[in-house]
Amino acid sequence: MPKNNLLLNSDIWCVIPTFNNKNTIRQIALGCRKFLEHILIVDDGSTNINIKELFQDTNIQVLTHTKNLGKGRAIRTALDFILKQNGKFMITIDADGQHYPEDLNKFISLLKDSDTSIIIGCRNFQQKSIPEKSQFGRAFSNFWLRLETGVVINDTQSGFRCYPVKYLNQIKTSGNYYDFETEILTRACWSGLKIREVSIRVFYPKPHLRISSFHPFIDNLRISLMHIRLLGRRLMPIPYPKLVRPEKTHIPMNIFIHPVKLIKTLLKENATPLGLAISAGVGILLGVLPLVSIHMLAILYVTSRLHLNKIMALSIQNLCMPPFVPVACIELGHFMLYRRWLTDISWQVTFGSIPERIWEWFLGSLILAPLLALVISLITYFTAYSIQRRMIKHAEIYQ
Repeated sequence: MPKNNLLLNSDIWCVIPTFNNKNTIRQIALGCRKFLEHILIVDDGSTNINIKELFQDTNIQVLTHTKNLGKGRAIRTALDFILKQNGKFMITIDADGQHYPEDLNKFISLLKDSDTSIIIGCRNFQQKSIPEKSQFGRAFSNFWLRLETGVVINDTQSGFRCYPVKYLNQIKTSGNYYDFETEILTRACWSGLKIREVSIRVFYPKPHLRISSFHPFIDNLRISLMHIRLLGRRLMPIPYPKLVRPEKTHIPMNIFIHPVKLIKTLLKENATPLGLAISAGVGILLGVLPLVSIHMLAILYVTSRLHLNKIMALSIQNLCMPPFVPVACIELGHFMLYRRWLTDISWQVTFGSIPERIWEWFLGSLILAPLLALVISLITYFTAYSIQRRMIKHAEIYQ
């Protein structure tokens, strides 16, 4: 690459975290060196190769962890180094060979106006070589990030990303492994950063030829636990500190004057089959609990915080209205306390002494609420999915 172009890219660092990628790391690093001046490899405790020796004949810099600390920690190690070098952008690329170094140009061309954005390389998942488990994992992660932030991202699991160094350094994270990549996107959105996407190619060799440090059970568990933590933080009514002042969103006031427009807008909220299913589950879960006289407020709060479909949640909770569901909870709670069923279930006995029954109602709801929420969610999902499939087939017929 001509020297003058390298100088233009002197503020951009390409970071390659690696762990035992002896067959691909040199090819990837040298490929990236054709497009950027600064290449930084973080050897996260590799045991089958000496990375520093492998690159001693180049000017590619290598940082080493004496033991495997995780991809998130490797990225943090790179960040600390780049900050000392006054770098402005950090582009991470995986070392297993699934990404094409040539696609760095797509990131570089966007950086002039992206100092407050994280750019994600969105992989083409339409090709036949993509494993089904990877497609499911991406869809799963995309959905939960949408709940946490309200932002629709097509590939939250892509490791080919560009971070603005200044802002990345100010976002506190706790994930050290692949959960870091989940956490940083959510916290970046909460901090006011934008997420941009660029289409990239992806190469998946046959399973026996691909070296991946992703461990399906433990890493998926870490990611799931991270989503639980982030959802819990999202539900807290405490503002998240902003690093970038958000743009003001204009809501047309006439939408509140025209109920039909308002309802149409609300109906479109997270209206995917999975989104509707989760909305229905939340409506049932909160509807069963003994939140006397504040069910609607609780549902509106949770659905607003998690960007769920308010119409679905509010409508479905009507299934939990007295007398059937509360009586069932009280009966179950009474049995849990006294090991016998409440035989007199008249209105006076059941609801005439609510202070005495509220504890039984609460205990019974702890069992019935998640069970009913799960059943209603499944019914809603398969119904919505079936309707969606019929609509797609109908549209294809008339094209």
